[in-house]
Order: sequence, then C-alpha cells, then structure tokens
Amino acid sequence: MPEPQRTPIRDQALDQLARAAYSLSAADARLRGRATRIAGALSLTHARALRVLAESGPLPVGQLAAATETTGAATTQLVNGLAAAGYVTRERPATDKRSVLVTLTDAGRRRHEERQAVLTQSLDTALTHHDDNALAIATDVLRHLAAIYDQL
Repeated sequence: MPEPQRTPIRDQALDQLARAAYSLSAADARLRGRATRIAGALSLTHARALRVLAESGPLPVGQLAAATETTGAATTQLVNGLAAAGYVTRERPATDKRSVLVTLTDAGRRRHEERQAVLTQSLDTALTHHDDNALAIATDVLRHLAAIYDQL
C-alpha cells in the first residue's frame, strides 16, 4: 500500500487525531483521579489488572506488571489498592518465598465482569453507527498510537 501524500487535508486529519489522542489521555487521567477519590471506581490500569488475572489466573507481581504494561513498583501500588478493595489477595508460594502471587478474589471477578459489561455496552452504544471494519481500523489506529507514545 503506497504511503499517503502529505497534503493540508492530511495534515489537518493528523492534527485532529493527535488532539483526540490528547483528549483520550486526559480522560484517562480524570478516570485515575476518580479511582483515587471514589470507592469502587477503577482506573484503566486497575481494570486491566483485573482482566489479566481473570484471563490468566494467579500471577507473580512481575508477570502481572508485564501483562498490564506497568513497572514493578507501580504494580505493587496497584496490587495494594486492589487488595485493600478486596479484589485480590497476595500469597507467597511455598516453592518460592521471594515471590508474591496475586490472585483474583470472587469480589474481584464480579467487579471485573461488571466493569467489562458496562464497557462493552458503552462501546456498543457510543459506536453503534460504526461497522465492524471501522472498529477494526480504530483498533489498529489506537495500537499504533500506543507504539508512538512508547517512542516519545
């Protein structure tokens, strides 16, 4: 596929995409703020951790950090918050006393399922006018934006 030509219209479209990406980042920051002030609110990182544990089962903190794309220190803080909310437990495996295994509780699984249902319904409602191909393109664009952010 040939690269699109740089034109004023393309430059404007790229500028609008960058502005939308900034808005998404700002919305994430507001969500993180609510998660620290409102009981039961989950940041995207909290929700990602619950999803990973629901899909993968118990994980050591280091593997959870990799799966949630956060640092070990940030994951420790994340697990502290999730444990305080009753969503996860921490255990030391008998085979490795240096490691900590993070396990989803029943309450954590229910919270994950509730959050996932709300997210799915919200996406479906907000994006109902976009067909499956448009959603696939949006997914591709978001993944590319994540890669660009990692390079900045």
